[in-house]
Amino acid sequence: KIEDLIDLPIILRVYEFNEESALKFSEDMRKAHDRNQPIIPIVIDSFGGQVYSLIAMISEIENSKIPIATIGVGKSMSCGSILLSCGTDGYRFMHNLSTVMIHDVSGFEVGKIEELKSGVKEAERLHKIIFHKMAENCGHTNKDYFLEIIHNKGHAEWYLDAKEAKKHKIINHIGVPHFHIDVNAEINFVKE
Repeated sequence: KIEDLIDLPIILRVYEFNEESALKFSEDMRKAHDRNQPIIPIVIDSFGGQVYSLIAMISEIENSKIPIATIGVGKSMSCGSILLSCGTDGYRFMHNLSTVMIHDVSGFEVGKIEELKSGVKEAERLHKIIFHKMAENCGHTNKDYFLEIIHNKGHAEWYLDAKEAKKHKIINHIGVPHFHIDVNAEINFVKE
């Protein structure tokens, strides 16, 4: 089998944002670096998930020595929208029928009043971190760019098609890139 002879490039796929998916993301990033790929494609098709897992993935991307291509297919919602913006500038793609959805960070605190206050404070901190990061990724000099739009929309979920995502610089290209993998094998006969 050809797979036994060569190391095929790693293509990361993100469907969820949880501890398990963040761990797999980290392992796949390491494998891609070990194979010395020229670029690491990350395909996103997700409703979202846990912000801390998103932050772990962002950390992996920021520590990458290899350019990252993010590719939104189907849906890049909540955490997925932020991750989509984390691709190397010029390498952020979205299928023309895909959807991006941006919304406020959610908290799920239950407990005493002080615990609830602490949870709200942490949610606000995370909210600023990820939306400032998104604005930076998209080349907006105003770090509150996305926070202001969300506020002006009454903190409702904000759905964007590919054209609108490109307008706000979340993506650079409408369409999905083609992957071309060259595999070469040489057979030499040696006379004794």
